Amino acid sequence: MIVVPLGVSSATPTANRHLPSVAVWRDGRIFLFDCGENAQMQMLKIGMKRSKIDYIFITHLDGDHFFGLPGLVSTLHIQRRERELTIVGPVGIKEYVDFHLKFTNTDLTFDIHYIELEEGFEGGIVIDEDEFEVVARPLVHNIFCLGYRFQEKDKPGKVNAIRAQELGITEDWQFKDLKAGIDVTLEDGTVINSLDIVGSVRRGKSFVYITDTRICPNSVILAKKATFLLHEATFGAALADKAVDTMHSTAEEAALVAKEAEVERLILTHYSARYTNEYVLYKEAKALFENTWIANELRPVMTDPATESGLFKTPTQSRPQQFKGGFRKSSGGDRRGGFRRPSQGGGNRNSGRGGYNSGGGNRSGGFQRRSFNSGGGGSYGNRGGASGGRRPYDNRGGYDNNRRFEPRDRGYDNRDRGYDNRDRSFDNRRSFEPRERSYEPRDRNYDQRPPSRPSFESRDRGFDRERDNRERGSFDSGRDREYRSNTRERGFNPPERRQFNDNPPTERRIISTEKKDIIKPRNNFDDYDRF
Repeated sequence: MIVVPLGVSSATPTANRHLPSVAVWRDGRIFLFDCGENAQMQMLKIGMKRSKIDYIFITHLDGDHFFGLPGLVSTLHIQRRERELTIVGPVGIKEYVDFHLKFTNTDLTFDIHYIELEEGFEGGIVIDEDEFEVVARPLVHNIFCLGYRFQEKDKPGKVNAIRAQELGITEDWQFKDLKAGIDVTLEDGTVINSLDIVGSVRRGKSFVYITDTRICPNSVILAKKATFLLHEATFGAALADKAVDTMHSTAEEAALVAKEAEVERLILTHYSARYTNEYVLYKEAKALFENTWIANELRPVMTDPATESGLFKTPTQSRPQQFKGGFRKSSGGDRRGGFRRPSQGGGNRNSGRGGYNSGGGNRSGGFQRRSFNSGGGGSYGNRGGASGGRRPYDNRGGYDNNRRFEPRDRGYDNRDRGYDNRDRSFDNRRSFEPRERSYEPRDRNYDQRPPSRPSFESRDRGFDRERDNRERGSFDSGRDREYRSNTRERGFNPPERRQFNDNPPTERRIISTEKKDIIKPRNNFDDYDRF
């Protein structure tokens, strides 16, 4: 029998704890006690198949203890379950599940058998099978609440086969009768007592689930000589008054029940969200009951670790990646201009290739492909780098970081594609040897070259020429003469400017603005036409 806490929080979930639920595995079958939110997701994390659930036991109708039930039933329906599911709980649990199925118009592929216990139920066996039974008893809470005891039935002792052959036991029916505690009579009239052949009876293991209650006699009755007692410890001793007001138990009260019932092991659960460190409650209970454990989510508790170990493994919680300076922190290496630091390893790579088998080192390229191996060394080949790969089959190279590095003799010379025979040049089209260049002055006479065009000094580019450089004689009008006369009267006398005319460049002359050969703007807006 393996007990797996799926949720240990009280009333509300926290960042690290889920709502109450615990799964009991026995011979491939799963028994679920309470079904808080996210119970089925917790089962997936540890590798429990939801299809193996045969019974669900609900303690009371506080939402944190059964709100995950509709989702779980819907998942079993989607998986095309056909085997019957049994749900045990207080009156009202059937109405709650049926409402959700009707609201979502779900026609289940399997039947649900409900066992509803009314308020006033005094306790008794609710499930009875050949190998186990489940007993329920009412507890003390502000609403009707139940506690459960899962009890394996006692098994007969082992038959001493050697002793049986000496006494003349040879038939199969004789062994079965002796194992069942029935004496066997041989053909010669000899009576073989079963106690002489069969060992002592093997007591069955038991699991008790008590939550949301004040300390009461039924708690002790249910937990009497139990193998595991999973008891709530909502508050510590400092909040004993609050435990009385909310009808819950403290860690010390859970220890008192375990001590009175003489249980083998007490496991605390159902912690208030105010306790970020549940080991405060653990210390209080351990002071009264030595064999006290703390319930950790998804950490199995086994009755026979020798045979049950390895069936379920606690998933490792990876530490969150830390970011610094825009890069994701990794195990080593240096990266300039990229987005992610590569794994530690050797070599300086300046290209963007080899991202999937990158062993780390310094990369100066742009974006780096994500490496499958972040622990150093090569990727799946892993032919080098520090600390080797992280995959079980990735062990063909690497070295131990704790010892001094000594390069291995890899025998590259013996390979057909040895490094000595490779052409490692970045550009095979030209040699790396420096070219022979002659730096002696060439035989060029720049003075004797004919000029291709006039020098800059002899050219008048005419950046300041007027809008129209044609001769005035063609555009002389009364309006132009009137404008020039007004200019002279105001004393406007602009400096001399260079101006083009129709003559060749060599015959250019300086034309004064006093001469009547420049066309002036006709109005104020004509000034903008120059640009």
